[in-house]
Amino acid sequence: MTACEKLANAMFPDVTLTPEDLENTYPPRQLKEGARVTRIPPSPTGYLHLGVLYSAMVNKLTADASGGLFYFRLEDTDSKREVQGGAEDILRGLNAYGITPQEGFVAPGVVQGDYGPYRQSERAGIYHVYAKSLVAQGLAYPCFCSEEERQAARQRQEAAKVRTGYYGEYALCRRLTTEEALSRVQAGESYVVRLRSPGSEERRIQFDDLIKGKIEMPENDEDIVLLKSDGIPTYHFAHAVDDHLMRTTHVLRGDEWISSVPKHLQLFRVLGFKPPKYGHISPIMKLENGGKRKLSKRKDPEAAVHYFVQQGYPAGSVIEYLMTIAASDFEDWRRRNPDASRAAFPFTLKKMSPSGALFDPDKLNDVSKAVISRMDADEVAQAVTAWAAEYAPDFHALLARDPAFTRGIFAIDRGGSKPRKDLAKWADAPDFAAYFFDETFDGAFALPEHIAPADATAVLAAYKGVYDPAQDKQAWFQAIKDLAPSLGFCPEVKEYKKNPDGYKGHAGDMSTILRLAVTGRANTPDLCSIMQLLGRERVLSRIDRAIQRIDRAGCAE
Repeated sequence: MTACEKLANAMFPDVTLTPEDLENTYPPRQLKEGARVTRIPPSPTGYLHLGVLYSAMVNKLTADASGGLFYFRLEDTDSKREVQGGAEDILRGLNAYGITPQEGFVAPGVVQGDYGPYRQSERAGIYHVYAKSLVAQGLAYPCFCSEEERQAARQRQEAAKVRTGYYGEYALCRRLTTEEALSRVQAGESYVVRLRSPGSEERRIQFDDLIKGKIEMPENDEDIVLLKSDGIPTYHFAHAVDDHLMRTTHVLRGDEWISSVPKHLQLFRVLGFKPPKYGHISPIMKLENGGKRKLSKRKDPEAAVHYFVQQGYPAGSVIEYLMTIAASDFEDWRRRNPDASRAAFPFTLKKMSPSGALFDPDKLNDVSKAVISRMDADEVAQAVTAWAAEYAPDFHALLARDPAFTRGIFAIDRGGSKPRKDLAKWADAPDFAAYFFDETFDGAFALPEHIAPADATAVLAAYKGVYDPAQDKQAWFQAIKDLAPSLGFCPEVKEYKKNPDGYKGHAGDMSTILRLAVTGRANTPDLCSIMQLLGRERVLSRIDRAIQRIDRAGCAE
């Protein structure tokens, strides 16, 4: 037995498995050629962040496009930052947005797959197998440096104006002989396990980033920590072991990890693993004071996915918007395929921007309006009612009172080749639907400047005599046009434009007067359908109320 093997046995006396045993336990996946295995490995540190949702979406799209597999691994080795229920919140959020992993944690309380455990805190024994193997080969060693010794080394580096870190002459424990290290381990001294880096900063590495292209960086020469003093692995070490054993082929993550690639490639090499392909996703940015900055968890409410839930953006709207950020060709594809499922879109990492995209709330609203316009009335009514139950209880009481009436509100002008796009989110619904309920209809309106109050009351009074709730749209508007000549209005808009001085207005102006009386608004969905839904008694009551309002305004003048 070599001295290094003796040291490894002393450091890991309970480890009996070998790397070969683990290779047999976690064999290569039986997937079709070219299938990509991707993952989302969040830490349970709180709510689902928009950046995590975006990254998860990109990973799932990449796996799906290749007929591969997307899994969820929980990286919970930093217990100090863990938030109770954080993992469940993240999973619920991913599931709600259709980003459902096929393996690992697939839903709160549900774990499936043969490559677990999928929680890093349950994989300590696996990491120790590989750490022991590295020590036995002389590729890792115990470091006994105290915090004071590390700080002193850092101060010397700063005084010498050299790069800080545990490397070269500043890697104090690297110079210990194996016998000295063994003696200190046997004496019970506390230590961390460090990689004996074979790198040199004078050498450069190159790697092809799947999103950003070719990147060149100095090789890693730091003796990075593999296991902390409590035996828990660092992210770097756990990442390499987990992604290898779980047979991850593509690591797609935030570009803040680019600086770690030299460490990770070196770890894969010394462990004898084939490294995955890396792609680094640019962050979602926000404009501030004329400049750009990364969307902030602390500053920006929209950084939390829960913000979009509170505002009532459908999950499909948020994902559709994120698709416009992720793929430069998605919007053109959507214009050509307005009704197609997003699953039919040919996603490729080559179409991702290497620089960060701006979060654009106006564009999100436009995208969401288009998504909602394609939903049917039942879907919209149910979604609005469910949203209101949690975030607008007074409005929910109105909606729940008569579900058929509620459905009717959102059925008007829905469908067809050019559906209206009144709603961007469910939070818009209380104002949009206010005039349908007597409790929220205030009856206030202002006539257009070119319509005299006396003419408006004449139109409303005359219309009461011909109003028929059973009329369809064509008959409804024909009735207004038939009234027009007797009231001094032109029946046809085109004819009115030729001779405006001969009339008080046109039939369209008459319908505007009626619209204002019945809804209090100049712009609404189809008025005939609104009046049919409101019913004869309510419509006539509102017309009378409008006549009185106009008369009172005239007297006041």
